[in-house]
Amino acid sequence: MTKTFLARVAPLVLIALPLAACGSAETDEAEQSEEAEAPEGPHGGRLLTDGKLSVEVTIYEAGQDPQYRVYPYLDGKPLDPAKVNLQIVLRRLGGQIDRFRFTPQKDYLAGNGVVGEPHSFDVEVIAVVDGKRSRWTYDSYEGRTTITPEAARQGGIEVTTVGPATIGDARELFGTVQLNPSARSEIRGQFPGRVVSVTKGVGDYVRRGELLARVESSESLQTYPVYSTVSGVVAERPGNPGNITGDQPLYVITDPAATTVVFNIFPKDLGIVRPGMRVEVASQDGRAVGATTLGEYLPEGNAQAGTALIRAAIPNRGGWIRPGMTLRGKLQVNQQAVPLAVRTEAIQPFRDFQVVYARFGNTYEVRMLELGRKGTEYTEVLSGIEPGTPYVTKGSFLVRADVEKSGASHDH
Repeated sequence: MTKTFLARVAPLVLIALPLAACGSAETDEAEQSEEAEAPEGPHGGRLLTDGKLSVEVTIYEAGQDPQYRVYPYLDGKPLDPAKVNLQIVLRRLGGQIDRFRFTPQKDYLAGNGVVGEPHSFDVEVIAVVDGKRSRWTYDSYEGRTTITPEAARQGGIEVTTVGPATIGDARELFGTVQLNPSARSEIRGQFPGRVVSVTKGVGDYVRRGELLARVESSESLQTYPVYSTVSGVVAERPGNPGNITGDQPLYVITDPAATTVVFNIFPKDLGIVRPGMRVEVASQDGRAVGATTLGEYLPEGNAQAGTALIRAAIPNRGGWIRPGMTLRGKLQVNQQAVPLAVRTEAIQPFRDFQVVYARFGNTYEVRMLELGRKGTEYTEVLSGIEPGTPYVTKGSFLVRADVEKSGASHDH
């Protein structure tokens, strides 16, 4: 685990289980448990001994899928494999149990199936020769570590479960804030006449029904009030005391909450960016604005930039968005629902595999994945992990660092 992570969780202790290679690591169990590191046999495998009988357990994977090959010996000499009845049982995290029967092949016994990844399990070996039964148990772990709940919390590790998801490609848009065309209201006098007085200036907030001006009618010479028909901010005040009202409005009032963003769409994206798509909007510094839906393309484009323009109404909670600001939008295109996916940020390299770290209680272990379509947020999983399995999303690189610190290997 990195020094930075240790500093974050100190004085908490992250206990990494010894990451024994396939065919290493020991535990105290049953009849013939391996209490010390088992000796290595002539073929580089784990040598298990019970009296005169020995069996050398190897996993052979040169040019083929991993398969058990077990070499039997009697008094240190090769024993005819046809005289040995052998079984190996593997118990994995999550409760999965794999059982292997063996048939004689030349000078070894061949397992009847593929040893699936990860090669991390508790092993039970049972051999019967001339009616005598020998049994050995040991653990063989790789890509596994243990992290306390408090240390995981301090390290920012988050977990979710594998399941269906919608995968798409991300597109980033850039646009400029404008007021919604419907946000502008012009307030005029009911009858032509001379402006006697005004009550508001540019920038003032106005409530609907509030008095804005008094005008002396040119016909009746009576003074009548002018009230605001909307709530908003005074953007312009063309009418001043002494002016004669006519076609020109007395006030122009705008609603600052009725903001829109006009996005530039480049020609390469015209075929995939369509009205009705959902877009997440944020400021240039990453401050979230909110989600909205793209409207229709505008009749005019941006000739200077060579782009089409599309408008989207945006929320202006807090009133901090101003016309002229540049905003960023993110949308997902080419979306497809898949039955099984993991978050893309969770995927880490391990040996020659792409993996996520499944969690079982306080124990974390690699799950080698066969991946399909990759999206910005999710990546499709074709095989390698069961639906509903909890796995690390945020902080997966910290778990990887802890596993690597423990010295993972894959020797047989």
